[in-house]
Parts: sequence; structure tokens; C-alpha cells
Amino acid sequence: MKNKMHIAGVSALALMIGAAAPAFAQTASDSIVNPNAIDDQIDQQRFDVEQQFSRSSDEYRYGAPDERQGLSGSASVGYSGNTGNDEGQNLSLGARLSHAAGPFTQNLSFLMQYEEDDGESEKEKVFGVYDGIYNFNERFYGFVMGRVVTDGLADEVSSDERDDLPNLTDDEIIAQSVEQDAFIGVGPGYRVFNRPDLTWRIQAGVGQSYLEYGDGRSVSEVGYVLSSRFYWAINPNVFVTMDTDALNSDEALRANNDLGINFRVSDSFSTRISYLSDYNEGRAIRTDNTLGVSLVYGF
Repeated sequence: MKNKMHIAGVSALALMIGAAAPAFAQTASDSIVNPNAIDDQIDQQRFDVEQQFSRSSDEYRYGAPDERQGLSGSASVGYSGNTGNDEGQNLSLGARLSHAAGPFTQNLSFLMQYEEDDGESEKEKVFGVYDGIYNFNERFYGFVMGRVVTDGLADEVSSDERDDLPNLTDDEIIAQSVEQDAFIGVGPGYRVFNRPDLTWRIQAGVGQSYLEYGDGRSVSEVGYVLSSRFYWAINPNVFVTMDTDALNSDEALRANNDLGINFRVSDSFSTRISYLSDYNEGRAIRTDNTLGVSLVYGF
């Protein structure tokens, strides 16, 4: 099991929605000589955290988006590269597009992440999610969803995998590494609560699941999806969100849960604590857990 902590940054769920800010390219001595060199990075980091708060408190993600009509979206790109004592580069590109026309709402999200260290690729991942909802009334709706995740390094063995799976050979690890995970499905949904301060909707459907492994083996079969979206505003300054998804097929069970607790004490002080658990039965290392702590303070 892998555990990672990000302080004053963007939680793991945000990488499915938008790109993270580029990493610092300056060293400590650079910032002393030219303190303005990191101002843009600081501004970007604060923007990312505040955007995360706004997205978490967005009632349209959890309730019925009847009032937001037309086209909206956002896109971001981040890049950093360094040479000298340390050589590497990071690139992240994300976009989100939403369109609402009457009772039909569509959302499309895309993210690409690339990391390189000393000429060796450390990450090559692409995420894509489509979600369409047709509201029959205030409670019932129908949905169509599609998702795809690709890992360009599934046919390689990282040092972490080798350390975590010492009893497996490199070929066995590759055979369990997921190169592409895709699903498209349809089904009904129901809003249990649909108030401004409390919303909860659940949906279940059936569709086609596709898994491709690092050794070239692929499996296409029927899959079943179950999702939950929960939002609770305890008071004007504290709210809780929880996104849960489970996708099951004969080949593998995939599930993730993102719990977020958000505190907006004042206009100048906000905190978000999140915990993301991601499970994939088809991976060599099945579970990833990420604790995220985001803090914004201004005076």
C-alpha cells in the first residue's frame, strides 16, 4: 500500500478535473537573490487551492443543474524543466467542458500528466471522463458515462513496484500492470436529497468494460457501475463532500472514495482535508491512498 501526503497543495481528486501547478524550478539560493522569481508559483498554488474549495462547494456537481444553462469550461497547462545538479521535466495539461440545454447536461474532463527524471520517464498518464445526465424530474434522472485511463509505463517495472512485490518477477508485475482501463455505461439515478444545504444522489448502471495489461493481454466484458455524490453544508463555513464510485466485472473490481472536509473560517482563512482511496483489483499494487491538506491564509 502506498501512502502520500501533500501539504498546502491540490488533493488527488483534483487531478481528474484540472492540471496541477508546475513544480518549483528555482533553488533556495535563487529565491534569496530574486524573491520575485517564485511569486507566480505562490499565486498559482493559492489559485489551485481556492479553485478546489469552489469546486467542492459547487451545488451543481451534486444537485440538479437546472439553472446553469449553456456552455462553460476551463483549461490549464503547467510545465517545469530543470538542468544542472538535477535534470528533469514535468508537464500537466487539463481541461473541463460543461454544457446544459434544458434537462440534459454533459460534462467532459481530460488530463494528461508527464514526468521525467534524469532522462527516464516517471509518469505517462492520460485520464478522460464523460458524464451525461437527463433529468426526468427533480428526483429521477438517466445517465450515460464513459471513462478511460491509460498508463504509458505499464510495461515497465518501477523501483517502488519491485520493492513492494519482492516475490514476483518483473514479467509477473508487468502482467498485472494495467495499461488501459476503460468503461462506457448507462443507467438510472435518483436524488435522495436535493436541498441547497444537503444533496445526495446515487446511480447504478451497466455497460462495457475493457482492460489492457502491460504484457499486451486484454479483456472486454460486461461491467456494472455504482456511484454516489454527497454534499452537506453543516453551516455556512463548514461542509463535507464524498464521491464514491465502484466498477465491477469478472476481471477486476475497481473502486475509489474521496472524502473532503472543508472549513472556510473567514474570507482570508480556509482549510480542506481530503482522503482518497483508490482500489483496482487488476493492478500489481491494488490500493493507493492519498491524504491531502490544503490551507489558504491571507492578511
